[in-house]
Amino acid sequence: MGKTADLGRRVELVPMDPHFHDITIALYQQVTSTGPRYLVHSYSGRPGVAARLAFVAGAMAVLGGMEAVGVQLLRFPCGAAHELACRRAFLEACKLDPVHELAVRPLSFFDKKSGCQIQITSLGGGAYRVALEGGDESRAAAVAAGLVKLGQLESPAPDRVAFGCGQAHDALVGMLVVRAVNVRATLREQELLAARGLLVAPSAQQT
Repeated sequence: MGKTADLGRRVELVPMDPHFHDITIALYQQVTSTGPRYLVHSYSGRPGVAARLAFVAGAMAVLGGMEAVGVQLLRFPCGAAHELACRRAFLEACKLDPVHELAVRPLSFFDKKSGCQIQITSLGGGAYRVALEGGDESRAAAVAAGLVKLGQLESPAPDRVAFGCGQAHDALVGMLVVRAVNVRATLREQELLAARGLLVAPSAQQT
């Protein structure tokens, strides 16, 4: 990952923003005395870039349950990094069409593969239980495993996941479960984006 002294450590990159002139947008992690925070940034000088970055940061706050701490700067209220989950929130935010209203995603999701509704229940202390209508335990365990991979979560039981910080992150779980049902495709997408970012020469990047 690239490093820039003033911006922090780059942790994710969208080489071509589909909603704003194909500019490159990057996510940087900064380490501060109050814990890690994240910066949404682009080097593009196009008019309207500031508004686009503000939308992405705002979408991350909604989708990931993050809080704003400055211009395009966010952090998790618990003070933890949750880097992998934050990267996912950034990618999801960049995909959103800005004409649509932002909303927190619910802790229930229709699983096309099983034809059942997935219900995630908060157990307190940052732990969640995954269940499917009809009691398909193997599918529930598979979805939980997907959440673990995408969010770098702990797995106290096959159908349970937990955040190491011990705090609830309902919005983050609601966002991740949509991708956790097909985690292989999601991880392939992330690998492709990472490869595309590496192929862009530093002099040609618009981040």
